[in-house]
Amino acid sequence: MVNNNLYTQFLEAKQTGGKKFVVLIDPDKVRLGKISKVLEMSVEAGVDYFFIGGSLVVNDMLDYVLKSMKEMCNIPMILFPGNSFQLSYKADGLLFLSLISGRNADLLIGKHVITAPFLKVSPLEIISTGYMLIDGGIMTSVQYMSNTNPIPANKEDIALCTALAGEMLGLKQIYMDAGSGAKNPISESMINTVSGALNIPLIVGGGISTPEKAAANAKAGADIIVVGNAIEKDPQLIRDMASAVHEQSNTTKKAALQ
Repeated sequence: MVNNNLYTQFLEAKQTGGKKFVVLIDPDKVRLGKISKVLEMSVEAGVDYFFIGGSLVVNDMLDYVLKSMKEMCNIPMILFPGNSFQLSYKADGLLFLSLISGRNADLLIGKHVITAPFLKVSPLEIISTGYMLIDGGIMTSVQYMSNTNPIPANKEDIALCTALAGEMLGLKQIYMDAGSGAKNPISESMINTVSGALNIPLIVGGGISTPEKAAANAKAGADIIVVGNAIEKDPQLIRDMASAVHEQSNTTKKAALQ
């Protein structure tokens, strides 16, 4: 049975040095025939969570994909909505994203006001999340759709202060994202700088294409590693990436006990 207290798990990972591996699934990109293989490999590899969402919704696939996934496995499914239409009761939780790296008021609070009544009566676990877009070397869908500028990849001080402001505002976690298909993933140096100053979980995604990079991000301080685009291209990566992150989790936990 799915644990309904997802955030407790995230926070425990932060506090104990545990590392979580997440597969990001875009309902508009996935083919239902292919998703069976992704789910099968995810279960075998011990994937911790699925994030479900994308920048666009061009097909009415969200409910159908969630229903199909729940029938095939019991890995928790957490909505990662690109807009206020990407909502469903069939998931287990939702990242209530506030785009704190930009200055678009709609994505800071506007869309949240619209969806709050729906979420209040939903069975979803709502996890308030400060979303920070980091420059990944190309214009990504989320940058274009959000009409905001990402934080420059070399401006660690801006990323740090933005994350701290999010924590001080009461957000439960920070999500640093270079965007789907980013040319350059977020540097370990920036991850280390931001993670070291936070008392809340740090999620990192965007442009992670190898198990080595996933492990390096975890070692640098990311508590939750999210991979989507690379797995869409090669689902076989799930096993190696999950293993790399979980191995780093064991290493970090052992170091914390010494």
